[in-house]
Amino acid sequence: MKINEKNLGAFASSTTPVDREGWLDMRGEIGKSYQRRWFTLKGNLLFYFDKKADKDPVGVVILEGCTIELTEEEAYSFKIVFQCEGGRTYYLCTNSQASMEAWMKALACASYDYMKLMVAELQRQLDEVQAEEAAEAAAMITISPPEREPKVPPRGQRYNPFNRVPDGEAKDGKSVPGSRHHKESMRCEAPRKKVPFRDIHTAHGRKILAHRSEWRARRRHARHAPPAPPAPPAPPAPDLPLIQL
Repeated sequence: MKINEKNLGAFASSTTPVDREGWLDMRGEIGKSYQRRWFTLKGNLLFYFDKKADKDPVGVVILEGCTIELTEEEAYSFKIVFQCEGGRTYYLCTNSQASMEAWMKALACASYDYMKLMVAELQRQLDEVQAEEAAEAAAMITISPPEREPKVPPRGQRYNPFNRVPDGEAKDGKSVPGSRHHKESMRCEAPRKKVPFRDIHTAHGRKILAHRSEWRARRRHARHAPPAPPAPPAPPAPDLPLIQL
């Protein structure tokens, strides 16, 4: 892959947003000594300079087809390894554990392949959310009952729209139980007044004794009262004369 050095240098010194920058110690595969460089990460391009104020970078590392791994050579050190044939390995070192973890995370997330994986994962999550919303919307849809078709009058008889029985009303004029007209009619009816049994018996039956003592007094009086005098005998029937024929 050919790289235009002028365009690459212009991009390195441009005002493009920087993902991460700072001082790192760097060495290659051949040399064992580390050199201090100023690194700037823009997208999947890692530029390094001799000084922070320099406009032209000393070099650039394209973070595609590589892995970020820890090393055991120095404290807080890691490396960028290219697995392809003829690939190089860059050794980097920081001054703290937090800085090393931040740089490794930024470099691992800078490649185009990582971006593709993230986009695919986000698309999968979006499809699941849309599928759940579609299922909920389908469950909330209520199937409306089919509309009644008007009955065709017999042959020779004209159709009268006023003969149509409204919904919720029977043919005899009474409302169907459970319909809206039935509920409204039941709501409009006045509640029945409860009448006690004493009032009903007073109006239509025998008199009820209010106290038990009065009832006992009447019963005692009926027991000790003198018997009624016998009824006088009926007068004898007059003798009728015999008539001879």
